[in-house]
Amino acid sequence: MFHAIPDLLSREQLDACRTALEQAEWQAGSLTAGIQAARVKANEQLPADSRTGQRLGEGLLELLGRQPLFLSLALPLKIVPPRFNRYRDGGHYGDHIDAAILSVPGTPHRIRSDLSATVFLSDPDTYDGGELVIGDGACSHEIKLPAGHMVLYPSTSLHRVAPVTRGTRLAAFFWVQSLVREASQRAVLFELDTAIQQLRARVPDDPSLDTLTGVYHNLLRQWSQP
Repeated sequence: MFHAIPDLLSREQLDACRTALEQAEWQAGSLTAGIQAARVKANEQLPADSRTGQRLGEGLLELLGRQPLFLSLALPLKIVPPRFNRYRDGGHYGDHIDAAILSVPGTPHRIRSDLSATVFLSDPDTYDGGELVIGDGACSHEIKLPAGHMVLYPSTSLHRVAPVTRGTRLAAFFWVQSLVREASQRAVLFELDTAIQQLRARVPDDPSLDTLTGVYHNLLRQWSQP
């Protein structure tokens, strides 16, 4: 299961981000991959110590903290600071599953990856290929969102990035450790939170809102693993 989150970045924010990335120095993405992933990874990334990447990543984290759909879906406890990649000239990333435990660069902290995220930074009509292909049991989903939109999906998913045969695909990516480890429990909480918000919009004085909100928080209290 994956979820698209629209309009995380405005057009002005996108323009500023792309201008900064055009002036940045890139390195081979395989340098940051594990032994298995390095065999199928053919893209470019900003180095972990890139000041441009750190500045842009901090800006994304601020936006995520104010994005209600992301907060409701992910229930984030920890986030690996966003990184940035570039695909062009046939660049691709073959089938892989993200590492279960990730280190935060420059710190002793490690994070369990429950959810993976990609923020699309290039307009889809400016490049061919580059679809994010996410496996879902016997099915797969090809995702190529408008610039500024984000997709959130389970880190347990087998996924790949199709070769970019024209233009350049820029993206940010990161991982989330959720307060609630089990995906099925997060799904229940998201559905309940959505229903509460819809009911509040229609009937703000409905007394059942207090009961439903209490149920939500009691389930979160029971299932969360801080």
